[in-house]
Amino acid sequence: MMQCSRCHGEKGDGKGSIADLLEPRPRDFTSSMFKFRTAKSGELPTDEDLFRTFSRGVPGTAMPSWERSLPEAARRGLVMFIKTFAEEFSDSEFDPNQSVVKLHPKFPSSKQSIQRGGEVFLKNQCWECHGKELRGDGKTGMKDGWNYPIRVPNLNWKKNLRGGSNPEDFVYRFTTGMNRTPTPSFAKSINGNDRWHLANYIVALAQPDPVYDKILRAKRIQSPIPKKVDSKLWLSSDVTTISLRGQTLTVPGWINNSVKRLDVRVIYNNKEIEFLLKWDDPIKDEKHRLNKEVKNFTQQYVKAVGEIPREPKVFRDSIAIQFPVKPNLEHRISHLYGNPENPVNLWVWKSDQNRSIKQAVEDSNAQGIGQSIINPQSRKKQQVLGKGNWKNGRWPVIVTRPLETKDSDDIQFLVDNLIPVSFNIWDGSNGEHGLIMTLST
Repeated sequence: MMQCSRCHGEKGDGKGSIADLLEPRPRDFTSSMFKFRTAKSGELPTDEDLFRTFSRGVPGTAMPSWERSLPEAARRGLVMFIKTFAEEFSDSEFDPNQSVVKLHPKFPSSKQSIQRGGEVFLKNQCWECHGKELRGDGKTGMKDGWNYPIRVPNLNWKKNLRGGSNPEDFVYRFTTGMNRTPTPSFAKSINGNDRWHLANYIVALAQPDPVYDKILRAKRIQSPIPKKVDSKLWLSSDVTTISLRGQTLTVPGWINNSVKRLDVRVIYNNKEIEFLLKWDDPIKDEKHRLNKEVKNFTQQYVKAVGEIPREPKVFRDSIAIQFPVKPNLEHRISHLYGNPENPVNLWVWKSDQNRSIKQAVEDSNAQGIGQSIINPQSRKKQQVLGKGNWKNGRWPVIVTRPLETKDSDDIQFLVDNLIPVSFNIWDGSNGEHGLIMTLST
C-alpha cells in the first residue's frame, strides 16, 4: 500500500504526498464514487471492476498497470483493502452485484457499424466535448465532482483510452456513465444497438501507438519549397514520430504536459530546407499575457491546480526547433538550450505572431539556463519563416530557412551531414510558458 498512498493518501482520501502534482487527481476512495464500473449509474464497482482497474491501470494518467509487478493474489487482496475506505461496501443494500447492467447483444465491428456509429456521434452531439475528430477540442472549463478542473481526453490516440480500448469497455461507459464526471449514462437516450455502433466507431478511429524514432530523414526535392502545410509534396517525405515528455531537467519541473508526441517531415532543395511539424492541441491559443507569467516557484515541480493559470487566452501555443550552432556528434547537446561550450540555435514559432509568415518564427540563440535564456537575433538576421493552421484539435506548422546563411550564430545545413536536433512545445491553455513546457526525449 506504500506506493498507492503516495497518490491516494494513507486514508484513501486522494490526498497523498504527490496528489497536488497530478492531473487527473488521484481517486478519493472514501467518496464511494468510481468511474469504471459494470454496475448502473451512481452504483459502487464490483470486485472484478476494481481488480480490472488495478491490473491494467488507467492509460493517460499516473495510475500504472500492476499486472506484472503484483501477483493476482496481491491484487485481489488490494481490492478488499480499498473497500474498507468506504462504509457503503459493507452495506448489503449497496451491493453492486445486484445492479450489474446486462449489455445489449454484441454488434460486431464492420464498415456499416462504424458508419452508423459516426451518425450516432453527430446526432447526440458528442463532438461538443470530444471534438469532431475525437481530440478533446470541444468544451473547456469543465470540472469533476470534487470541483477540480478536467481536460477532455484525446480519444484519437488508443493509448489514451482510460477505461479500456475494446468496444465492450465503451458500451459499459455509455450504459453506466462515469460517476462524478461530465459523462452521463446514455442507457435511456441511445438504444442498445447504437451504443455498440458508437463504441465500434470510437475504437476504429483510435490510432495505435506509433513506432517512435530518433532520426529525421530529409527528402530532397527538385521543385521550389512549398511553404504550405497542405502541399502534396509532403506526401513524398518520411514522417518521424517523436516521443515527448514534460520538462523535468530543472526547476520548475512539469509532469502534466498535454502534448505526448510530435510528427515531423523534412524536405529541402538546393536553396532551402523546410520542416512540417504536427501535434495535437485541443485549444487554439493565440494570445500571450506577459503579466500572467509565473516566475517564482517554491517547489521542484509545478502543482496541477492553482499555481499557474491553465485556461484559454492566457498563454500562446508555441514550438521551438533546437540545433547546435556547430554540430559535433562527440558532444551531447542538452535538450534544454545547450550550454556555454555548446550554444544552440533556436527557431521559435509563436502562434500569436502567426498572421505573418515573416514574423511568426523568432531566430534565437541560447547558451544554457540563465537569467536571459533565449536571446533573439537582431531583426536583420531573422531569416526563418513559419506558418501554422490549427484545425480540429491539431496544429500543422511549417518552418523554412535557407540551407546556409552568413551568420556565425546560425546552424548551417550541409548535405549528407548528421545534425542533432530537439524540440520544445508549449500548450498555452495548459498553462505552459517559459520552462513549463514539453521536451523531445
